Amino acid sequence: MDLPWPLSQEIVAGSFAFRDVWRLNSPLWIHAKETIMNKYKSRLRVLLVIAVAALAACAGQTRLESDLGIKGAPEWVNKGTSYVNDKDGRLFHGVGSASPMGDVTLQRATADDRARAELARILSSYLDVVSSDYQSAARSGDSKVSEEAVSRQIKNLSKVNLAGAKIIARWQDKKTSLVYAIAELDMKQVKGTVSAAQDMNADMRRYLENNADNIFDRVTKEKQ
Repeated sequence: MDLPWPLSQEIVAGSFAFRDVWRLNSPLWIHAKETIMNKYKSRLRVLLVIAVAALAACAGQTRLESDLGIKGAPEWVNKGTSYVNDKDGRLFHGVGSASPMGDVTLQRATADDRARAELARILSSYLDVVSSDYQSAARSGDSKVSEEAVSRQIKNLSKVNLAGAKIIARWQDKKTSLVYAIAELDMKQVKGTVSAAQDMNADMRRYLENNADNIFDRVTKEKQ
């Protein structure tokens, strides 16, 4: 079926116009291409940020070895993450470090976060011993103990105490530009948290109040 001459001319003209729009060098094609590229560039930036954050997190899990022997460094830097029992009391010390990042504020914050992660690690180790000792004592005394309940209360205790941990010092190595940070948690705070924990099992609370220091001393000697 033949179309009227004016209509057929419009269709032909339209097809040529459509073809011209999508020519590679046409303004509309260039604009469309730039829009698509910008969209994917934005997504790529997001993916790169996520990847960098993931790498930083993995690096943050690396433990700082003790006895580094860095000349001129504070004692806590060379000693590393540790349990401390001295004139200042019973303390948990977490030490972390961060390499230069082109941003001093970010570098310090990263060192702080890694120090807190180290503190969380040794606090968790200590509380694991507490949990194991308590369950053994409860069983020998014919008390009914729910391992799941004990584990839950220990985790809650760890979270509350870590929130109160403090960064007490930083130090930068002038040779390597590494920044070191130390996070501290006092055993007195741990025991205070235990006393204030209303949802904690009464038997477990009494056990911690009576044995927390002795367990700390034992763990400290074992780690020396």
